[in-house]
Amino acid sequence: MRKFNHVGIPTSIPKEGEFYVEGMKLHLTDFNNSPNKIEFLRFEADSQMPEILKTHGHIAYEVPNLASAMEGKKIVLEPFQGGEGLTCAFIEEEGIAIELMCFDQK
Repeated sequence: MRKFNHVGIPTSIPKEGEFYVEGMKLHLTDFNNSPNKIEFLRFEADSQMPEILKTHGHIAYEVPNLASAMEGKKIVLEPFQGGEGLTCAFIEEEGIAIELMCFDQK
């Protein structure tokens, strides 16, 4: 079962509070600091991230099992560490990227 977490919106405009993710060549805002759970993404021109992430918004959901949630889906970005205790991946559904977020069980 999916649980809504946040919405990601690509932008070319620097946003207050953004931080840089060097490996992705990406500037991000923290959706936890947004009352509307918005994450702004500003990509460097030479970012190797998938085009769909650079040009379309995404919806992020928490899932209990990443492998199960990805099964049979079109993979946009393979699983990666999204932070301490968090593994993320992106799939495509309905023409946009869907971020799947799986937190380690405590």
